[in-house]
Amino acid sequence: MHDDVKDYYGKVLQHSDDLKTNACCTDNNMPRHVKNALSQVHDEVMARYYGCGLIAPPLLEGTRILDLGSGSGRDCYVLSQWVGENGSVLGVDMTEEQLNVAQKYVDYHAEKFGYEKPNTEFRLGYIERLNELNLPDNSFDIIVSNCVINLSPDKEAVMREAYRLLKPGGELYFSDVYADRRVPQALVNDPVLYGECLSGALYWNDFINLAKSAGFNDPRLVEDSVITIDNEDVEDKIGHINFFSATYRLFKLPELESHCEDYGQAVIYKGTIPHHPQVFWLDKHHEIQKGKVFPVCGNTWRMLHDTRFKDHFEFIGNWDTHYGIFDGCGTSLPFDLWEVSGDSGGGCC
Repeated sequence: MHDDVKDYYGKVLQHSDDLKTNACCTDNNMPRHVKNALSQVHDEVMARYYGCGLIAPPLLEGTRILDLGSGSGRDCYVLSQWVGENGSVLGVDMTEEQLNVAQKYVDYHAEKFGYEKPNTEFRLGYIERLNELNLPDNSFDIIVSNCVINLSPDKEAVMREAYRLLKPGGELYFSDVYADRRVPQALVNDPVLYGECLSGALYWNDFINLAKSAGFNDPRLVEDSVITIDNEDVEDKIGHINFFSATYRLFKLPELESHCEDYGQAVIYKGTIPHHPQVFWLDKHHEIQKGKVFPVCGNTWRMLHDTRFKDHFEFIGNWDTHYGIFDGCGTSLPFDLWEVSGDSGGGCC
């Protein structure tokens, strides 16, 4: 499968227009600061980009970032502008043709951004075998990936290595393709469907369990959209399965619980995260408005308090009292509450 993917992305595809579906296509609904950063990237790097939107979490200044499946380097060169000269970005990709494009413009972009030396590096390697690159444990603040993990034949190893490489409180922030059911092996073996980021997609519930088993408790969905297949041949083969492009954030916080628990805590957003002056979206279900007391579960508290976001929030409460499950995260008591008068009927029967 590695050879099929390398051949598809290194030789078959020469431009994003060669893709047969929109599974790996750019979202044009981008903020102005993102468009401005993209405009600084070399044209050849842009032309050889096959991702599914820009993967860029906030608060990147001074951070060390690893990009899994960096391709021609487009995302790396955007991120390198935001981490600044004191930060760094490492891109890893297994396709030599793509990597050659990325490495060709390292000095070009350093000069373009006004840096004394490049803060971007690229290495040839497999994202499920990062241990072969001699990358030390706990060495990255953030790991990103753009529509690539679905192409890996060993997704469990990718998650495990990402967890190893992240610093405590670090974040895996990535976009990928997910299916509403498990894809049959016959379709997984189709090189075109696999290369188009479809048949390698994980069933969403398998992904949730895989992330948790790697140590990423409480995966948070940031945004999602339906993937359309505007190709009759592809539709005939795989159109009975629904596919979605989704962005998740996974924190390396061993203290996170398997469910959202209520400790009576809350946060107040200060409005100080760049490009988020009024509202900060932690995920799809947590719209945190500036200046407003926002009740949170214990996991959300840790995601804000034990990470790079800490200085941008005020924190209310502690861990002294547990009030049960936290309804605000979509989990509730599984039992019916009965109003009973007199004898309740007794114990275990």
